[in-house]
Amino acid sequence: MFSEALLCFGASSTSVDEHDNDADENSEEIYIDSIFPECEDVDECILNAANSIGLKEIPRYEVRMGEQCNWIKKTQQSFHPVEVTKGLWIVPEWGAPPKSYELIASESLNFFNEEPSFGNHNVDDVQATNIILNPGLAFGSGEHATTKLCLLLLRRLIKGGELFLDYGTGSGILGIAAIKFGAAMSVGADIDPQAIKSAHQNAALNNIGPKKMKLHLVPDRTFTASMNERVDGVVEDLSSHKIRGISQTEKYDVVIANILLNPLLQLADHIVSYAKPGAVVGISGILSEQLPHIINRYSEFLEDILVSEMDDWTCVSGKKKRVKEDH
Repeated sequence: MFSEALLCFGASSTSVDEHDNDADENSEEIYIDSIFPECEDVDECILNAANSIGLKEIPRYEVRMGEQCNWIKKTQQSFHPVEVTKGLWIVPEWGAPPKSYELIASESLNFFNEEPSFGNHNVDDVQATNIILNPGLAFGSGEHATTKLCLLLLRRLIKGGELFLDYGTGSGILGIAAIKFGAAMSVGADIDPQAIKSAHQNAALNNIGPKKMKLHLVPDRTFTASMNERVDGVVEDLSSHKIRGISQTEKYDVVIANILLNPLLQLADHIVSYAKPGAVVGISGILSEQLPHIINRYSEFLEDILVSEMDDWTCVSGKKKRVKEDH
């Protein structure tokens, strides 16, 4: 959870290791390595991340300056094509999208000197859907279980012609997938200007224009004032996007929010309000142990609730209850 929160508050990448090389093997501590842009306030990011998931104490940490020229290439080389399910691939911008992919892992791959090798093993998958992605600094590369769960849910729900809302769009991956599955239009909303930039660029990579995929930078309702000040400070770079709320409640056929637990709980009524009566709302970003909190909160708004799980993460979906009229 903390690793996910760091990504939401400014980290470019994170990796988790249960044991540090210098630590006691019997230690129960978990170590997280995070990479931040040089301009990011690391102390503030860690504080906001800890507060967002309810940590009572700030984890001990140290900051080291790394070689700035390596982290972009390091991030790219760690992002390989991902097969979410048969016929659905997430492909990095810097790789060629074949009809179907199998990753050839080179045993002698030198991390900084050799490019990863991908090969097409002539798998017959003419109907494959390839989503081209450059996640940049935004969450949503397709590798995380919550993103995969949401993509599988979307693929099941989109039949053609739907209006889709991606509440917390990140890299824009869900909005792009919805269009490729046949949705008439997708709308993505996020509080992070960097996410809106990333989603806009990724839509362009997939030849999806602004009439098909609309993006909104929205005011934050749950994070701290200091986070909002950071957002306001960079919004001037977004000439084509204005801070505004998402218009028209009860408009969307499918709504998905793949964010953090606390915002999911605090904004439940707000998230559900955008769905049409009877429309499906998907909620993810939840660990299995957190599921009872989400079920309890959303049972007020949703019926026919279903739960899917992957790698200790869950996705909850249900139909928005129709208001019963008094006779």
